[in-house]
Amino acid sequence: MSQQQHYETVQREQEYLMKASAAFVRAQAGFGAALKTSTNPHFKSRYADLSACVEAVIDSLHKNGFALLQKTHECETGVAVETILMHESGEQISGGILRVPASKLDPQGYGSALTYARRYSLMAVCGIAPEDDDGNAASKPKKPMQIPANTAGQDYLEKCGEQERALILDYAMEIEGADDQGAFETYTRAKAELDTDQQAALWSKVNSQKRSAIKKIGQAKTLATEIVP
Repeated sequence: MSQQQHYETVQREQEYLMKASAAFVRAQAGFGAALKTSTNPHFKSRYADLSACVEAVIDSLHKNGFALLQKTHECETGVAVETILMHESGEQISGGILRVPASKLDPQGYGSALTYARRYSLMAVCGIAPEDDDGNAASKPKKPMQIPANTAGQDYLEKCGEQERALILDYAMEIEGADDQGAFETYTRAKAELDTDQQAALWSKVNSQKRSAIKKIGQAKTLATEIVP
């Protein structure tokens, strides 16, 4: 390839990248919130399932020349999903690979993990989030911080339904990705919705460092409340 041909190739690639970038900006402007249209009877709350997340973005993606592809990659302990937005120019936007461990190494466990991974990978690459219902949770009476025993938490997680498991894992992932204060706040919010078995299942998915941080912050807040005249 001559220097001139190389230069022309680089120029075309830059043009395609610019077209894809501009198209994504227009597409994102048309994205909606992932509506919480599914209901979990155990939590008595709504959540945005995979179809709601797809519906929030797919029309705007298509109108701006994008196709949605979610590839799976090898993962020994669960699933690995990569969300790719393919533009008609030939450019691609990848959200990277998201790995989610399966609660059970059987078809049900892998299926649940795959649905969870596809949902969060799509929301991450498109920059969308579920509609906000934190106001409803905040209006509920606050409960004292109690840390459940970890006994049987994993067993319950393996036996519960797919939707219930996905919601418990939602909270676990949010806790793991937050700083210590954020982890405490997320756990406090979860306790307003979870029963004892569900709390134990959630606790079993939180690493020891986060558990210690949550306990320390909870104890500090309890002590501060007790010493206020």
